[in-house]
This record gives sequence, structure tokens and C-alpha cells, in this order.
Amino acid sequence: MSGAPASGAPSSRADVLAARRVVVKVGSSSLTSAAGGLDSDRVDALVDVIARARSAGTEVVLVSSGAIAAGLAPLGLGERPRDLARQQAAACVGQGLLVARYTASFARHGLRVGQILLTADDIGRHTQYRNAYRALAQVLAMGAVPVVNENDTVATAEIRFGDNDRLAALVAHLVRAELLVLLSDVDGLYDGAPGTPGSRRIPEVRGRGDLAGVEIGSTGTSGVGTGGMVTKVEAARIATDAGIPVVITAARHAADALGGRETGTLFHRTGERAADHLLWLEHASSPRGTLRLTPHAALTLARREGPLLATGVTRVDGDFVSGDPVELRDATGRVVARGLAGLGARELLRLQGRSAREVVHQDDLVPLAHPAPPDAPGPSATARVRIRIRTAEEYARAGAGGDRPGR
Repeated sequence: MSGAPASGAPSSRADVLAARRVVVKVGSSSLTSAAGGLDSDRVDALVDVIARARSAGTEVVLVSSGAIAAGLAPLGLGERPRDLARQQAAACVGQGLLVARYTASFARHGLRVGQILLTADDIGRHTQYRNAYRALAQVLAMGAVPVVNENDTVATAEIRFGDNDRLAALVAHLVRAELLVLLSDVDGLYDGAPGTPGSRRIPEVRGRGDLAGVEIGSTGTSGVGTGGMVTKVEAARIATDAGIPVVITAARHAADALGGRETGTLFHRTGERAADHLLWLEHASSPRGTLRLTPHAALTLARREGPLLATGVTRVDGDFVSGDPVELRDATGRVVARGLAGLGARELLRLQGRSAREVVHQDDLVPLAHPAPPDAPGPSATARVRIRIRTAEEYARAGAGGDRPGR
């Protein structure tokens, strides 16, 4: 990716060409064979592309699914188990096989591999966040290729990322990446079901308005992945809001994606890099409680005009302590912000509506929506939103229900 621009590369991909640190995420469907298990040819093809990028001066962090899928056959499992314990067992066996295969494949290019397994806690807690960043930075500095995956062996529903697309977006922010590439078995985002008559690939997305009316499928076609296009669009929003452009394409087009050539769907960056704890607060935290606010307090938070004071709290739900993430709702019950509590629930119950004590500091707040006007209907009458970023809590509930296909 260094040197002269690729032949025929459009100017709209200038950010792609300029990237010197890239996170590449690959899904299970791009690594496994139709019969099940890891496909050595597919792994080697991806590794060859990454090795060429490395030789051109680009640092690459690989976020790879495939651990649970790789562990199914050795354990005699015909499909992804629904219970967490057997998922963890499959991940335990499969993760070793996955990293061993990458190690052998990268060795063909004289490159070493470093395995890094993460849970949401490792991104969400400040100490673990620093440790994760130092580990990834040091692996890159020493010339190895970090291979990142969710730590399915120990992750419970409460501390799951929920999908490796989401993990990749958060890792891209963690390592200060300049590009995120999401690879799967589909060559981009389509305005309808891929392969159906009249359905067209969307080459670029410059903002949320470009997705108006687009219906996005929720599952892949292979039966071994955890996400589908919905999770990729969600991940793209997380990354682009933090100033990181995203390319979604098929694994077979990985070389074109890294080379800045026209392929897949390019999501242009829409925001600037956010503070680490705020990105986690918005996209990876699971609230420990809920605070109902007065109309004035809700409006103050939405406009970023000050902190939340106890006088602005009308109701406290949950058993949280100082430092826990809490959800902030307006009088209609609509979520307007998320923040880190400066007071525990028991103390706040004594102070709510009466004290001017600070409950959430302004620097620990993430506005999520404008509060509804006083005469607005309740949440049940709100408009249907087709595409939105799910919260970590929603991912946790989905994982606990066992309704996700195998990673």
C-alpha cells in the first residue's frame, strides 16, 4: 500500500492508499471448506495478500473468526452447539488449530504470528485497554502479525463482543488504524438481496443518508459465520464515526481492497477519533443501571451543555456503583445518552431531585439522541428504524439465547 497509487485507483480511495496501519477481519465462511474445517488453500490465499502488504510497508492486524468452526469436526460435532459450554470447548480446540494454520502459512513468507484473544472487558476497562494496546503495539513493532479473535473459551454472554465485525471495529480504534477491511463471502453491500434481478452493489457510502431505504440481510449464506451484512454495516458505522474508513468486500478481492482498487463498498469516514473510553461507552459497554431525567436535564445532556446533576434525576433503576456505565432516558423513556456514574445507586436514591451533586461528568457522557418534545408519544409509537447499531447488551442477550450461527 505504500509507493505509487495502484493503476486505475479512483481518487475517492485516497484514504485507503494512504493507510499505513490496517485491520483486516475475515469471517469463518471465508476460511472453511464446504465439508467443514479449515480450508488450507483459502488461508494461504489470504496470508499471501497480507504478506504482500507487509512487504510494501503496511502494518496489518488480522482479526480472524473460525475458532469454533475449526473445533467442531475434531470434537465430533456436526453443527455449532447452542449451549455456551460446548461452544467454549469447540473454541478451545479450534483456536489452537486456527493459529497453528496461520503460523505455518505466514512462515512461508518469513513472518511470525502473535495470538491475542480479547473479551469486551479488555476493551472496556482502562487497565486492560492499556495492556491490550501495548501488547498489539509491541507485536507489530517486533515485526510479527497479530492474529486477534474473541476469547470464546472464557467469554460469557455478559462480556462478549457478540460478533467479530464489532470486535474488528473496536480493535481498529484501539490500535489507531487508518483503515478497516471486512472480508466475507459477499463482495460488498447491495441495495437488495445479492444475486437477485435488479440488485446492485453500492460502491460508496458517504453518510447514513446513502443507506436510506436499503434493506440489509442479517445472516450469511454459508451457515458458519456469526453476522452477515447487518453486523458489517454496524461495524462500519462504529469505525467511520471514529474517523476510520472501511471497505467491505469478498475475501477473494482482498488484494484489490488493500491496493486501493475499486472493489466492494467503501464507507468514507464521517467523524473524528473519539476518546477511548467514550468509544467503548457508546459501542461496547453494558449499562448497569438506568436513570430517568427531567426534560431540562435531558436537553442539557443532548446539547452537551453541562454534566448531569442529581436535581435532574427523577428515577433510579439498577444496583450500580461509581464508575459503572448507566443509561440515561428522557421523560418518555427514550434513551438520550450513556454515561459513567459518579455516584452509586444507593447514594443517588437519597439525593435524586434534591441535591446539586454531579452524577455524571460532562467528559464521561455520550449523547445518543435528542430528547423527545414534551408532547411526543411514548416509545411504542416511535418510527421503525431499519438499520441501527445494536448495543453490547443486545449482543449479550443474543449470545445467551444461542441463536447465532457458529463462528
